[in-house]
Amino acid sequence: MPENTQTTTINKVCVIGAGTMGAGIAAQVANAGIPVLLLDIVPKDGDNRNAVAEGAVAKMLKTQPAPFMSKRAAKLVETGNIEDHLDKVAECDWIVEAIIERLDIKQDLYSKLEEVRTAGTAVSSNTSTIPLAQLTDGRSDAFKNDFLITHFFNPPRYMRLIEIVAGPHSDAGTVEMVKEFVDRKLGKTVVDAEDSPGFIANRVGTFWIQQAVNSAFDLGISVEEADEIGGRPMGVPKTGLFGLIDLIGIDLMPHLMKSLTSTLPKDDWYQQIARSEPMIEAMIEEGYTGRKGKGGFYRINREGGGKVKEAKDLKSGEYRAAARPGLVRGPAAKGDLKSLISMKGKVGDYAWSVLGPTLSYAASIVPEATATVVGVDDAMKLGYNWKRGPFEMIDAIGAAHLVERLKESDYPVPPILEQVGDKTFYRVEDGQLQYFGTDGQYHDVERPEGVLLLEDVKRTSEPVSKNGSAALWDIGDGVVALEFTGKMNALDEQVMKLIQQAVPLVKSDYKALVVYNEGSNFSAGANLGLAMFAMNIAAWSEVEKSVRGGQAAYKALKYAPFPVVSAPFGMALGGGCEICLNSDAIQAHAETYIGLVETGVGIIPGWGGCGEMISRWQENPRHPNGPMPAVSKSFEIISTATVVKSAAEAKEYGFLHHKDGITMNRDRLLYDAKQKALSMVDGYEAPEKPEYRLPGPSGAAALKLAVESFHNRGMATEHDVTVAEELAYVLTGGNTDPIDVLSEADMLNLEVEAFMRLVRNPKSQLRVEHMLETGKPLRN
Repeated sequence: MPENTQTTTINKVCVIGAGTMGAGIAAQVANAGIPVLLLDIVPKDGDNRNAVAEGAVAKMLKTQPAPFMSKRAAKLVETGNIEDHLDKVAECDWIVEAIIERLDIKQDLYSKLEEVRTAGTAVSSNTSTIPLAQLTDGRSDAFKNDFLITHFFNPPRYMRLIEIVAGPHSDAGTVEMVKEFVDRKLGKTVVDAEDSPGFIANRVGTFWIQQAVNSAFDLGISVEEADEIGGRPMGVPKTGLFGLIDLIGIDLMPHLMKSLTSTLPKDDWYQQIARSEPMIEAMIEEGYTGRKGKGGFYRINREGGGKVKEAKDLKSGEYRAAARPGLVRGPAAKGDLKSLISMKGKVGDYAWSVLGPTLSYAASIVPEATATVVGVDDAMKLGYNWKRGPFEMIDAIGAAHLVERLKESDYPVPPILEQVGDKTFYRVEDGQLQYFGTDGQYHDVERPEGVLLLEDVKRTSEPVSKNGSAALWDIGDGVVALEFTGKMNALDEQVMKLIQQAVPLVKSDYKALVVYNEGSNFSAGANLGLAMFAMNIAAWSEVEKSVRGGQAAYKALKYAPFPVVSAPFGMALGGGCEICLNSDAIQAHAETYIGLVETGVGIIPGWGGCGEMISRWQENPRHPNGPMPAVSKSFEIISTATVVKSAAEAKEYGFLHHKDGITMNRDRLLYDAKQKALSMVDGYEAPEKPEYRLPGPSGAAALKLAVESFHNRGMATEHDVTVAEELAYVLTGGNTDPIDVLSEADMLNLEVEAFMRLVRNPKSQLRVEHMLETGKPLRN
């Protein structure tokens, strides 16, 4: 690439093409708070020349999962058409082309862009199939300098991977500017790809899917058996293989096959396995294209008012009731890949027929598709949601063992597999993670500036303190991270115990504390299993002790003589939400789904959530003053167990304060939270304890009327009413008079009183039990 000559920052983006991908990319740009111009063709019919782009935005506002993180983000999208508004690209710093995968149409658009864009403006294609060299053929040197491929994955908001391909003429500064933007602003992990067919993830992923389908037909494996063997045991999405094809669309398979077979060399292994199945062709023709169609390899049969999950029989082509094979047991069921491919019978045969070729193929594309094994692993983990990348899988099996098996099966053994021998592709040397390179040497896995991962901290240090449910880690610069370590990061007495120990420890030897972990979710809330056990033996004093212990721990954090910053991501529910509410500040990942969900299991927030929500709404400058508005808003949110769908939405609901930060890239969350904590150290003073003036019984009566109205309309069950009345009792201050002043301790006592009445109620106990058994709320 030419030397860095581009210094422009990206303040406005243009996306051309308002289909699913283009519209989704535009939405993610808007989610980052950046204005975006969305253009498409002028429709053949109607008077509205912007109808295509406008319709895409309108559709996204109704789509679930939502492309927009908040409705406010949609206001940043300006719509237009390429006939009337193409000159507006001159206002933009980056133009993303996301139109149909036809070279002639793309090149025609590029010729028009050359005439109207501002010199130095980055131009990229979202293509997943067409080489960069073909895209820029015939364009000027100036256009080639500013051009690259930015391959997003669908849906753009939720998939973290972006593959970036730079050509030999691409300006280094332009490429770096786009990389920086998609990383920090759009929250993507950049993987550098070479200009080869299918790039990385789709090339390996398409091979894997094709091989798995072929093997199921060839070995007589049922849809359900294939998904059980090739799903969770291999660490791929829980949908399993055929469930995944249903999700992405069965009709996409022929297009991927055609694309790769037309561009890959004739001796590429994929050319040998690419084949069509008559049964699948018939399914597509008849509209059985997966979840978006009449059904796919699975469908829900609703005949006669029922709801029966059915699976396609790969031999007869008919649907039948879906089975649960239960074939994979022992270590293999828990992800031991060597055990899985070594099992006797159909399990081992199918597992090997899928994994052996897929891992061999993944190893064969280094360095053709990407320079390092890390690039392949990141692409498959982020683009296809694999828990482990192909080379991490090879390490789990053993490279030497894999080579032996490949040779026995007469499968190709790529050079890098021969090269690594009996070593591993990853190792830790002096606390530093390293990977095996194509030069036969190990190299450090380097993190971008501003990325701090707890997994790296753990390689070089021991915890400051830990117990069975939590740990404290020194993350540098005088900051300690509190990590939850239990199943689903559930919160229990051990967590509360470590919090109480952390306060004097941080006060003595450190500057600040960050609440953070690297699980799938921040925290699912209190450990309901322990609570259910205590209820079953009527250990009410232990239940109350647990509630008061949680309150004490959270308030110890709130009033600690140092800053406490919570860094939630994913689900932050119940007690996981309450620890955030009791922190000095929150630095949330953009994909944070936070809420006080206790009413769903028949109880109310017990660790200070009620008082904290009232305080937040009382402090909200855009909310009416007086005791009742804050109480009503808090009641509305808590009684309906509202869980927001993004950090941006969390600000609208009061879970996040307007001063709290949002991090778009998950890998940057800990660093950002640490910096926020450090920025608060100088002159830090613990918050003053709040006082409450609440409406009392008259306010509770008003809330009760509202709940009874919902009950009368069939929108609330009898026990919903009971739980809501207890919640109203707490939020309105119990039997207080409106002129009385309640302390924070008074509010905490009210929480305990109401909580203990509810846990003794058999209907609440049924809700807890049902949640533990099914993972779903019981409406009783």
